[in-house]
Amino acid sequence: MIYLGMSDVLRKIKQTEREAAKQLADAQSESSKILSDARKKSSEIVASAADDSLSNTQVKLDTAREGADKEASKVQKTGSKEVENIESNASKNLDKAVKSILDTMTTF
Repeated sequence: MIYLGMSDVLRKIKQTEREAAKQLADAQSESSKILSDARKKSSEIVASAADDSLSNTQVKLDTAREGADKEASKVQKTGSKEVENIESNASKNLDKAVKSILDTMTTF
């Protein structure tokens, strides 16, 4: 059996306290590093998600705009044809309208 003197026991206690304090400091440092890395990764994920969301929104807007442009083009073509038909009918009926107005005026 080994017997230690009081000074040896105190020295061992102090050494153990220093080692425990160092381990605690190392653990706190590692904890801070892990937390910092997690925050950085979280920020990167949020930024990436925001970029993806913006990109997806832009794609949807572009697709909707293309669809609206196609629909507007169809409506414009249909409207143009209708205007042409109205103008054509008006030209054809102009002589009849003038004659009808003149006939009405001369009968009074």
